[in-house]
Amino acid sequence: MPEFHGVFPYLVSPVDADGTVRTKVLGKLCDDLIGAGVHGLTPLGSTGEFAYLNAAQRTAVVQTTIEATKGRVPVVAGVASTSTADAVAQAKAYQKLGANGILAIMEAYFPIADAQIESYFRAIADAVDIPVVIYTNPQFQRSDLTLDVIARLAEHPRIGYIKDASTNTGRLLSIMNRCGDGIRVFSASAHIPAAVMLIGGLGWMAGPACIIPRQSVELYNLCRAGRWDAAMTLQRKLWRINEAFARFNLAACIKAGLSIQGYDVGDPVPPQAALTAEQRKVVEAALREVG
Repeated sequence: MPEFHGVFPYLVSPVDADGTVRTKVLGKLCDDLIGAGVHGLTPLGSTGEFAYLNAAQRTAVVQTTIEATKGRVPVVAGVASTSTADAVAQAKAYQKLGANGILAIMEAYFPIADAQIESYFRAIADAVDIPVVIYTNPQFQRSDLTLDVIARLAEHPRIGYIKDASTNTGRLLSIMNRCGDGIRVFSASAHIPAAVMLIGGLGWMAGPACIIPRQSVELYNLCRAGRWDAAMTLQRKLWRINEAFARFNLAACIKAGLSIQGYDVGDPVPPQAALTAEQRKVVEAALREVG
């Protein structure tokens, strides 16, 4: 099984008004992010607007990412559905395309009990031969993963990682204490990455890394070297991006940041709205500040 660690930007999904995926722009972004030193790429995370794309668009995003990456870094593709059968089909399809891992996300319309939440993630992991990262984001999900469910899932041979976007850093430490080496923890942009690294995190999977890849990699390297003073100085500076990110729609914010940097990624998929001129200025100022 490949080992994942470090900075995994959550890629945007650049889609034209007519629904066509802008594969050229996405390919260039992947290439530039790898050039900036990121350790992996994640298409179809939250920033990738997975909930707003159809199956063909999602496939195009994953395929473009894999083709642009050319095996230089692992690609961990997001799989999300309200239906177990659909999630399993996506996971199998992305493995076949060449994904190196799956980021498993559970959508829910009706509330789901713990046993069914567990069986959803287990079914995805049973369906593939590549590592699975389970993703929990209580802000957007009706059904959160409890510590008990996480501990049971950690025993699955292919579930080796969790990305938790709870904003509760204490919960990450509880997961680490409870599961030991059974599951490794990635930070989300909802946490302070340096703080998560300090308590034993592996890195972070996050949208902001799309627009500040070099600085994110530098922060990771400082943490890995145990240079915590320098890491915290940089972290304080970079947190401005997270603050802007937290204020606005995820995809709109990162797409605006990328378009400021010259990537023609277009607007978020409706009914989401692009940032207003005023909001865009906030992102511009934050980007200027972090250099």
